[in-house]
Amino acid sequence: MKKIKVNIDGSFLETEKYSTIMDALSQKGLFEKDKAYNYLENPIVGAKVNGETKGLRDVLTSTSTIEPIYVFESLGRRIYRHSICFLLSYASTLVVPERHLVIGHSLGDGFYFSFEDDEYVDQVTVEKIRIEMERLVKDSLSIEYETLSGEEAMEILAQRGNEKTRLLLCSKNKSAVDVYRIGSYIQLSYEPIVPNTSMLSLWELGKYGEKGMLLRYPVSQNVKEIQKFRDNPLLFKVFEEYKTWGKVLGVKSLGEMNRVTVQGAAREYVKLCEDLHRRKIASIADKIKEKGAKIVFVAGPSSSGKTTFAKRLSEELRLLGYKPFKISLDDYYNPPSMAPLDKEGKPDLEALEALNVDLIDSDMESLLEGRPVNLPQYDFNTHITTFSPVPVQMEEKTIMVVEGIHALNKRITEGIDQRYIFKVYISALTHINLDDSNRISTSDNRLLRRLVRDYRTRGMSAERTLNMWPSVTRGESQHIYPNQNNADVMFNSALDYEIGVLSTYVIPLLSSVGKDEGPAYTTSRRLLSFLDNVYPIPGSFVPSDSLLREFIGESDYEH
Repeated sequence: MKKIKVNIDGSFLETEKYSTIMDALSQKGLFEKDKAYNYLENPIVGAKVNGETKGLRDVLTSTSTIEPIYVFESLGRRIYRHSICFLLSYASTLVVPERHLVIGHSLGDGFYFSFEDDEYVDQVTVEKIRIEMERLVKDSLSIEYETLSGEEAMEILAQRGNEKTRLLLCSKNKSAVDVYRIGSYIQLSYEPIVPNTSMLSLWELGKYGEKGMLLRYPVSQNVKEIQKFRDNPLLFKVFEEYKTWGKVLGVKSLGEMNRVTVQGAAREYVKLCEDLHRRKIASIADKIKEKGAKIVFVAGPSSSGKTTFAKRLSEELRLLGYKPFKISLDDYYNPPSMAPLDKEGKPDLEALEALNVDLIDSDMESLLEGRPVNLPQYDFNTHITTFSPVPVQMEEKTIMVVEGIHALNKRITEGIDQRYIFKVYISALTHINLDDSNRISTSDNRLLRRLVRDYRTRGMSAERTLNMWPSVTRGESQHIYPNQNNADVMFNSALDYEIGVLSTYVIPLLSSVGKDEGPAYTTSRRLLSFLDNVYPIPGSFVPSDSLLREFIGESDYEH
């Protein structure tokens, strides 16, 4: 058998061509193939091979540099979360084979699952599945990685009732399909899964709501235990609403969206998605009028579409007789030199303290007391603040729409009479799945938006945006998500069709990221692998007032 060279931790060894990554790591003495590893031992759960994330059972075909991925690392946690979902799906087929489990959305530190029949889930069923999962972990079962013909995979999926997965395979027409297998259960290989069930020992499964269950996992702040559960009923309500919309539109998975596209119905699909957005924004405006609010605070994480939402909401408020004016908290930034530092010693622009909070307080107080205010305007290129020559002033029908990532922070809102405040939390909460068992990450959806916008508006390379993203998401976890339940309503800015449109813009950007870019390259290859499943939808189908235009350009609201 031909030998190939492998570089692991800076030293080379020779191994047989087509041996697995696990074989090479075992040869190096870093991994014992027959050992039952417990999660708390921080085992190796995957590897980066020439910069790309791979499972331990992937084979090596050429000279390679291997970087082990441990479960406590960021990439390792991602592999672990994906693997416990696989474990739950398999356990469900053993306990209730007559019902088909479908992954839903993320909810705090967990994933929501429900059955395809959308019927009630009782506590006894959830407990039986939990016990079965524990047994599978204790039995230390091997999770195999293999390649099936497209026909064989579709036959197995059809027999098991995995219609969404089968439909996605049909849309790609691949002659060979990589899958993970345990017993007779298979799942398509979109991301790596651990090689043995013994590694999947830390999770929590419980009944959630009337029709589902929540699979919880350890988070980055404490990787060695499950934290106390913090419910987010507002977020769950939004996802359930959009789940209903998915039924109305007839599209709940990527395979179904691809089918709409290939049937020539994408333009109508885009229109329906946009109409649903308009109805939701109009209903929020009605609630604001009903409360008699004087200030509307709009907050959300990066690339959630706060700016366009605030402008469209202002239009709806005008139709109700208001005279709205918009204030962006981005205009209250201090220069980066005055911002607090993050863990890496860099300016933390996601922190509230990066803003001139005293000036925000002063302007809010003056406006509410009827005094004119010259609003600040911050230039992100020069980091210089100027002030509008034309002041704004509150009148009887005037209403402020204040948007920014910290707009729901109590430090901003606590000094204002709550009777006059209406709070909106906005995020791109993707509810379209890849298939029955694999979700499309909400964070990934926002990252695609940001990649396109950063390049278009700031000339920023994809690798620079990708390198910044971990810092952005850390800041969101610390400063934004804890405030989301302060909102009166939550608005989902995700448009079901947008992955199809964004793919045409973002694939060239991601493809330009070189192997020498480290983590940025690893993320770009993962996103490209996911986007390979997407049928493109022309950007020309997107209306000029769409929230998506904030990212792809040619918006009615750009100046």
